[in-house]
Amino acid sequence: MKKFKWLVAGTALTVVLAACGGEDTDTAGDSNGDENEGNGETIEWSLGHLAAEDHIWHETSEKFAELVNEKTDGQIEISIYPNNQLGGETDTLNSIQAGNVDMVITGETMQNWAPKSALLAAPFAFRDSEHMINVVEGEIGKEIEDEIYEEVGVTPLFYMERAPRNLTSNDPVSSPEDLDGLRIRVPNVPLFMDAWESAGANPQVMDFDEVFTGLQQGVIGGQENPVDLIHSGALYEVQDYVNMTEHVYSWIYVVVGNDQFESLSEELQEAVWEASEEAKAYGDELFVEEIENYHNVLEDEGMTFNDNVDQDAFREAMEPAIEESLTEEQFELYQRILDVE
Repeated sequence: MKKFKWLVAGTALTVVLAACGGEDTDTAGDSNGDENEGNGETIEWSLGHLAAEDHIWHETSEKFAELVNEKTDGQIEISIYPNNQLGGETDTLNSIQAGNVDMVITGETMQNWAPKSALLAAPFAFRDSEHMINVVEGEIGKEIEDEIYEEVGVTPLFYMERAPRNLTSNDPVSSPEDLDGLRIRVPNVPLFMDAWESAGANPQVMDFDEVFTGLQQGVIGGQENPVDLIHSGALYEVQDYVNMTEHVYSWIYVVVGNDQFESLSEELQEAVWEASEEAKAYGDELFVEEIENYHNVLEDEGMTFNDNVDQDAFREAMEPAIEESLTEEQFELYQRILDVE
């Protein structure tokens, strides 16, 4: 990830330590970044995410924390909290803004503050992985990151590619006609709600940590996620089919609060950026190795991959809702994404 040109080293603010597990927040005291480096004072950050401990996000986060600790000579320690231990993405972002948490892995949920973030996971915006990478690492990706910094109050340190989102169900779904009002879980993303409703489903907003129980109890009959999260959430125990809709290619960011990051000295900021670059490379390798493995594991657990999906039919069914749901600015960005080679 390229450094944000607008990030500058300055006089350090009070370093906010994480309030984890409901404990009161402690502070590191008032001192500037150079003094922090000189007196060896430890800066503690908390990083939350929704996946399980065997997920590539968690493994990459652990590598990132290790690299940060190493490159800052132990001055920055990052504690990682998987399985939404710090709350869902929205709650954790609110906690970062309040100074009670420091970092989170997040994506399109940030559109609640930064509208362009909706394009991180817009249905059928990206043709394939290569197209998506060209967008995120190009001018459009920079625009989205700038808005995240300004409106969400967090700094994207690096991104991780996600496997395509696919619909899971207990009966095969090959076309929109097969949905027939199927209650499916979607994240708290209005665009997802509108797109799936347009395709004929009955979408329900639900936190990821509630999906397994929702499926088990019949509150919902399906959900849509990449294969890694299908595995991480043990959804193979309550779902029979992975329908290869591949309706969303997307990415997700590891972000830190602006105040927390900008309270660091220039040297510590540089160390965090270096760790971010190396952690991204590590995560990229994991992604390539493990996504195919997840496919095989889900089959071993009894899930059937339905390759007989009419993706064009789903695209056509969702397109009117996508255009209607996006603002004029968002839809213009959507069109620009489609034009990227």
